Amino acid sequence: MPFSPLRLLLFILALAFLVVLVQIGLITIAFDKLGLSKESAYLLLLCTLAGSLINLPLFSLKTDSEIPPRIPAAILRLPFFKLPPATDRVMIFVNIGGAVVPAAFSLYLIAHNALHPLQVATAVAVVAFIANKISGPIPGAGIGMPMLIAPFAAALIATLIDPQQRAPLAYIGGTLGVLIGADLLRLNDIRKLGGPFAAIGGAGTFDGVYVTGLLAVLLA
Repeated sequence: MPFSPLRLLLFILALAFLVVLVQIGLITIAFDKLGLSKESAYLLLLCTLAGSLINLPLFSLKTDSEIPPRIPAAILRLPFFKLPPATDRVMIFVNIGGAVVPAAFSLYLIAHNALHPLQVATAVAVVAFIANKISGPIPGAGIGMPMLIAPFAAALIATLIDPQQRAPLAYIGGTLGVLIGADLLRLNDIRKLGGPFAAIGGAGTFDGVYVTGLLAVLLA
């Protein structure tokens, strides 16, 4: 038969296995440039994967009830998409794997590398500005942005500021820059999303904070 559930299952399993291998390989290369051992890179990945299952509540915001959410037709056609229930408040969470772990590792790099505070502040500010300008609310989904612009910006600014320390500077600038520019500075836009909750770094290993830091190091 040209198609069968078994073949589909095998294809999905093979694809998932390939994604895991690629991600582990990229993480090993990226964190090797940061001076971490393979064991430390795996531990960081494990913390990210486990932490992606944990969302800690922070506070709630009153939604903008005057502007009903306009959900794009492409999102409405997704097989597992459900319209969020009507509510006048949105609960803000922080995801451990997608936000806390990358931010904590950025602080570790700041403490263990010869980086001037002004260099760090400049890299973070530039990426935060760019991330804020290219990101935007997607009603019913969250805050979205193009995936590659912020990592390229982080790698470029890190190379220009300090070529010798460009790998840790790219990770710090990319991670904290996206966290500030696309998440924290976009909290007010969450009022217009129409959902009952939103998570900072909520996509875990596929969130913009995590992905930007990883790609920025690879590009630096």
